[in-house]
Amino acid sequence: MKFLKPLIVSFLMTITIFAQAQKPWLGKFEQLDQLLPTPNEFRNGSGAPGYKYWQQRADYVIDVELDEQTNTLKGKETITYFNNSPEVLSYVWLQLDQNVNKKGNEDFGSLFGNVRDSIPGRQVMFILRPLEFEAGYTIESVTDKSGKALQVLTNNTMMRVDLTSPIKPGESFTFNVAWHYPITDRIKFLLSREGYESYPDDNNNAYLMGHWYPRLCSFDDFEGWQNQQFQRLGEFALEFGNFTVNMTVPSDHVIASTGVLQNPKEVLTSTQLERFEKAKTSFDKPLFIITVDEAKQKEKTKATSKRTWRFKAENVRDFSWASSRKFIWDVQAVKLKSNTVLAMSFYPKDGLPVWPEESTKAVKNALEIYSEHTFDYPYPIAISVNTSNIGMEYPMISFNGGRPQRDGSMSAAAKKSMIGTIVHEVGHNYFPMIVSSDERQWFWMDEGLNTFLQEMTEEQRYQWDSSPKDIVPYMKGTNQRPVMTAADHVALTEIGNNAYQKPATALMVLRETVMGPELFDKAFKEYSNRWMYKHPKPADFFRTMEDVSGVDLDWFWRGWFFTTDHVNLAVVDVKWFKLNNEKRKGSQAAKLNMDQKHDFSGGPIAFTLTDTPEQMYGEFRGRIDEQAILAKLDGKNLYQVTFKNIGGLVMPLVIEWTYKDGSKEIERIPAEIWRHNEAEVTKVFVKAKEVVNIVLDPNFELADADMSDNTFPRKVAESKFDQFKKAKD
Repeated sequence: MKFLKPLIVSFLMTITIFAQAQKPWLGKFEQLDQLLPTPNEFRNGSGAPGYKYWQQRADYVIDVELDEQTNTLKGKETITYFNNSPEVLSYVWLQLDQNVNKKGNEDFGSLFGNVRDSIPGRQVMFILRPLEFEAGYTIESVTDKSGKALQVLTNNTMMRVDLTSPIKPGESFTFNVAWHYPITDRIKFLLSREGYESYPDDNNNAYLMGHWYPRLCSFDDFEGWQNQQFQRLGEFALEFGNFTVNMTVPSDHVIASTGVLQNPKEVLTSTQLERFEKAKTSFDKPLFIITVDEAKQKEKTKATSKRTWRFKAENVRDFSWASSRKFIWDVQAVKLKSNTVLAMSFYPKDGLPVWPEESTKAVKNALEIYSEHTFDYPYPIAISVNTSNIGMEYPMISFNGGRPQRDGSMSAAAKKSMIGTIVHEVGHNYFPMIVSSDERQWFWMDEGLNTFLQEMTEEQRYQWDSSPKDIVPYMKGTNQRPVMTAADHVALTEIGNNAYQKPATALMVLRETVMGPELFDKAFKEYSNRWMYKHPKPADFFRTMEDVSGVDLDWFWRGWFFTTDHVNLAVVDVKWFKLNNEKRKGSQAAKLNMDQKHDFSGGPIAFTLTDTPEQMYGEFRGRIDEQAILAKLDGKNLYQVTFKNIGGLVMPLVIEWTYKDGSKEIERIPAEIWRHNEAEVTKVFVKAKEVVNIVLDPNFELADADMSDNTFPRKVAESKFDQFKKAKD
């Protein structure tokens, strides 16, 4: 291709000079390779687990007793840790999450600012942490399976256990931990995910037992031990394993738990057992296992005896449970393509009348929609437990806020929030309880993906719409940080936008505007199935979405996840041309009158067609049919539109054309239109009809921050945006 070199050099010089005159190169289409880990035998370049992928495993046998009189939990556990890595391990790390509640640890009290006059007492408590009891674990002993004490080093919420002999690859190590701790009163802690909630009216408690036992940290090929301190926001990275858990509680309590109940005849009445069997085929509506009247009756007295509930769970990364004599309990069977799941709800009478109407229904809706877009929910049960002021997830069980007023009334907004919380927390069974990402490092990988599917469930089952416009204020603001920021480094007030809404919006835009539902759904489903019961990282998600779809998305990941750019596209110039039928010979082109008004009222600008100069053909022997080109342009309208990228985030162009006859057309231009100039592009559109109005992003699907400059003529844009704002308000 030597003969083309002078022409190419000349062309490139022209393009370079033009680009530099417009705006320096910003690198928004630069590939992500230098930001992502190099593929290897553990995680390959397609985003799938490599042929040597490995992960650790931890099995637990736990005996625990709840003392209702003192609100303490006492337990002992036997942990068998399997080293499937190629490394020799001389110590292991355990998470002591309850230690985060100790005095001196951050409780986000600074959110309430400085002390002031007339400050509520609870806010002072958050600021000063004057708790009435010592929180956190007391580790009674750590021994190997022969009873020999193991040396430990405790660093706040992390405990290192030094082993008597190293664990070689393919070997396991069994050890024991005995411990107890005072259960926290949830009303005394901000962002309290577990503990007990008191009900003074009937002098009872409901216990929510989350991150209640010392648990193995994750150890993987990406960073070794994940032993960053627990600071409440960044959640957990855990290994899968099998659990046998025996919980001893007051004999009149009922337990909701991860896993399958092993001794139902010992802890349930014959009536409850009979109801439970019927519920296994209750596909139409929930059936009560414990009725409202039965739960109210149990509140009146307190048993002095104890009873042990025994549960087993296989291939889960965590274990949680709730216990109270106050619980009403309903169950409904949910038929998925490959299995049947029992959806359950446990709630006190404070949830009436809304919880029996909505909770198990929301569990069912979440299971069905999430399964459709990922994989069939593999566990036998899915539980929603009512609590206050929080939503928190664990395998097979979640704790969900949302209650009516004391008179039973509940606003539409409050009910919507409650249902959304249940769907969201049940959805976490998929991300991260099965597709097990590292929540402490990459909060968005579970929260963002889950929020995306939550909003899809709400749209399909409740007809609630979510719009990309909702994230605009955050993306325009000064507090925005890249999505690829660890949870503990984002302000609590912004974590919802950063880790939940922005990545969820990004996925919505990716599905609806960039890739299209068919390609997106196939790729997303593949990612979910590739990483079931495994530990994916961001690169695995990014690469899988591209590998399965055949779409280069590096520009998208870079803009939405690695930067704080926002979407602000504008239509800055429009010119309307029509061909002058008189053809000019040679190079005698007519001089164009470019003084067109800021609307179409002045009519089109006439232009002429000239014969192609011989030098443009180079060595080609053939010639184009000039008359055929003239015929194709005859009567056509050419609209030369200039678009500007003000916000920095490159996006596709979604253009609505309104024609003189009243008809409309939506035209979509891929984001690659910006690849040669990320700041400003001009494109010519050929239309058979005469255009009266052009709107960029007519359906507000791009999260554009300023719609006032998105149309031509401009006054129409302002009117359309005002209508949108009124509808949202």
